[in-house]
Amino acid sequence: MDKGSEKIVIRNESSKNSFNVRDEMLKDSKDLLDSVEVTTIAAECQKLKALEDQIAAAEENLKDLKLKADDVGSRVIPELLAEQALTSIKMEDGSTVSVKKEFRATFPKDEGRREAALQWLRDQGLGDIIKNNVSVTFGKGEDDKAEQLLNLAAEHGFEPQQKSDVAWNTLTALYQERVQAGMDMPSECFSLWIKDKTKISRKK
Repeated sequence: MDKGSEKIVIRNESSKNSFNVRDEMLKDSKDLLDSVEVTTIAAECQKLKALEDQIAAAEENLKDLKLKADDVGSRVIPELLAEQALTSIKMEDGSTVSVKKEFRATFPKDEGRREAALQWLRDQGLGDIIKNNVSVTFGKGEDDKAEQLLNLAAEHGFEPQQKSDVAWNTLTALYQERVQAGMDMPSECFSLWIKDKTKISRKK
């Protein structure tokens, strides 16, 4: 009887141990699976970080290359050609290198200078390139009409807001035309610059 009881106890312990081993195996498998997934995610995150770092480095390198190219094209080559009284040369591969002036004229952000620039244009008889916005849009050549409407509105007690502007490409074309004709525009009113620009026409 004692021996039989002893066998039952041993069998129960064995069964209990069996369940414990299986549970531990399942737990270990889950931990292993989680570990693999975390490792994979971490690896992909590191890959993305490395790619973003490469992109940032490439963009910084591109910015540096553009600055160097601008210096060579706007200063070095024009100066070298000017020393030889040349404006263009042809390379051995058939490409043509030429230097031309690039102009840019814009209104300054300062409102006082902007108004002075607009007044200068009007004083020079160039009001026809000014676009005016009151409550309607006035096109080129209608600067006088805009002024008449403002005066009429003021006579009736209205204070309309007027915005006058000139497209930058129109202003630039005017600046280039005046410089090439031996005239200038006041730098205290406008934002102006002229720079040399080298163009390489590659042989097709």
